[in-house]
Amino acid sequence: MTATLTWPDLKEAMSTVAFDVREGFVEITRHSLAVIGLAVVALALTLLARPTLQQTASETLLGWLEMRQVEQNTPLEPLAPTVAARSTASRMQDLSSDQAAVTRWLSSKYKVSKEPLAALVSEAWSLSERSRIAPTLILAVMAIESRFNPFAHGDQGGLGLMQIDPGAHIGALSPFGGRLAAFDPLTNLRVGTRHLQGLIQDAGTLEEALRLYANASGQGNNDQYVDRVLAEKKLLDNLSKDQKTALSDKNNAALPKSPQAHM
Repeated sequence: MTATLTWPDLKEAMSTVAFDVREGFVEITRHSLAVIGLAVVALALTLLARPTLQQTASETLLGWLEMRQVEQNTPLEPLAPTVAARSTASRMQDLSSDQAAVTRWLSSKYKVSKEPLAALVSEAWSLSERSRIAPTLILAVMAIESRFNPFAHGDQGGLGLMQIDPGAHIGALSPFGGRLAAFDPLTNLRVGTRHLQGLIQDAGTLEEALRLYANASGQGNNDQYVDRVLAEKKLLDNLSKDQKTALSDKNNAALPKSPQAHM
């Protein structure tokens, strides 16, 4: 005889199944939490028993947190502006007319790009105001010493644009990072100019100061060195002078002419 399944019976069966499923899920969850709890207790006991593991775990966690913090705070495209800001270069438009004329001439003669030279020329003019040394003399010394190669290395250990001795000028280089700062163009230029300024004050004449500079940088023939530096300076002075004269003539030509008096 076939039994007829009524709605109350079906409802009771469904309730029984739901109850069993729920009880099974609770039991599984209870066992899982127990296992996790035991693992945590075991890990805690291990770390307490072995302090070195505890220190390593702490350092690893802190390192991961710091790395995540850096990743979150780092801009998406930091490379281009950062590199441009670090480069020793200036726009030609930022130079005065005489500085631009000197930069173009030096760039052509020594085969150096205008933008890095523009930064050096601008800095030479700035240093001139503080040191009372002609900017063209500073540039002439650089030209003879290194031909504007910031990585030049002399036979006696002179480094960079003005071939400064890092051992003799370690005090001046220390605030900028030590010996390797001699390869930074602007740092080398500033330290070299300060050195030249001191020699001029001590020697009494420019020629003698240049001879002393030649000795320090390892130049062979001091008299020839002096002649080369002064000849380079004269060329740069003429460029600057000609540019100023041309600019003055241009400005005068642009002025309105005064009406002539009629008799």
